[in-house]
Amino acid sequence: MFTQRGFLAFIALLGVSGLVLFESNAADVFLETERSEFQKIPIWVMGFGDGKAGANADNPIGTQMADILKADLTRSQVFEVVDVPMPALEFSHSHCQGVEPLSKAKESGATVSSWGRIGRKNSQLVMEACAYDGGNDNLAMGKRYVGEPITFKLLRLMVHRWADELVSRYTGDPGIAKTKIVYVSQDASGNRDLYVMDYDGFGPKRVTADRRLSLMPAWSPDQRSVVYTTYRKNNQEIIQLHLASGSRKILVSAQSLNITPAYSPNGKLVAFASAADGNSDIYTLNLATQEEVKLTFDQSADLSPTWSPNGREIAFTSDRGGRPQIYVMSADGSNVRRLTFEGTYNAAPAWSPRGDWIVYVCHLPNMGFKLCRMTPDGQQHVQITSGPQNEIDDSPSWAPDGWHLVFSSTRGGKSHIFMVNMDGTGLEQLTSGGRHHSSPSWSPL
Repeated sequence: MFTQRGFLAFIALLGVSGLVLFESNAADVFLETERSEFQKIPIWVMGFGDGKAGANADNPIGTQMADILKADLTRSQVFEVVDVPMPALEFSHSHCQGVEPLSKAKESGATVSSWGRIGRKNSQLVMEACAYDGGNDNLAMGKRYVGEPITFKLLRLMVHRWADELVSRYTGDPGIAKTKIVYVSQDASGNRDLYVMDYDGFGPKRVTADRRLSLMPAWSPDQRSVVYTTYRKNNQEIIQLHLASGSRKILVSAQSLNITPAYSPNGKLVAFASAADGNSDIYTLNLATQEEVKLTFDQSADLSPTWSPNGREIAFTSDRGGRPQIYVMSADGSNVRRLTFEGTYNAAPAWSPRGDWIVYVCHLPNMGFKLCRMTPDGQQHVQITSGPQNEIDDSPSWAPDGWHLVFSSTRGGKSHIFMVNMDGTGLEQLTSGGRHHSSPSWSPL
């Protein structure tokens, strides 16, 4: 693994000059069908020139950049990375106008080819990335990224941005490689705090240290804050945490059970479950006025609210029929109707950002607790995950593109965070080590 110190030593040997940002007039191509249905676009990641300084390293930084890009493109479900052997690009010949990479891209026959280079200019890290579109026989685009301080984390971010540029170019939708995941992690002393990591599991960072249980985080639409539940004097309070400053604000005081907070799509309201009146009901809190509005009045347990993308409806879990099932209502609490009828347990709904699906935890015969999804009218149900009964899948959350999910699972014995495509393919474990990882929430764009 290339260490931070090794990266700094390497980058100090490089220089960049004459970098140019290229854009072409090639027509945009958009993919209209579901990603599970169309043929993926073959793409050849030719490599990144990192200079002769990295040539003797066991794992050159340019190779690592290419591996990160390949993983991003594969996860997108848009591209199929083709493996075409090619010698490492020389730093001085790896820019967009270089004759060698452009000619090799044309000869390869791949639909899309991408290459680039890295280096430094003054005290800044510079990455230049290029793409050739074989279908248009043209340089599709080129981007230059400049930033500081010079760190491996910044370099990864630049690669993620380039991957998202490629996804956007060929789908019209923004990519998700720059997004984050907040989740709960338990340390050796038993404390459960919130952590934030890159969407691929890199760089987990603790953002709370309350020495209390911190649970059920959810992102604000602007990605600047999260709301979560924490315990105080055997009751729960709901906290808003501003990530940049670390400042906290108590939204709902610890007078009863207060759990499962969720921002509205416009960020003005927080829906949550509270037992202030004896049993758990769904409430909304106006963040500007601090006004609370009670939405459900049934003598059952109602919890886990999730907003529709347009903010007009809220799906939630209720046992008013005798068993936990998924219901939906208008955002003012009216027009309540049941969505799930099959099975004895359906809970923890999460509405897709595209509005077309609601994912939830379903209890399946001979499989136990797994993930399913249904259309918002409850007419179509699809099983997503599978496995033995002792593997419990829980707490699903959508990626902002509506094609991927993150969830916690006890696969392998411990609870870890996993990513999966909405059709159940591409399962990937994101966390490692530790005692317990759970309750993930995927950031918006």
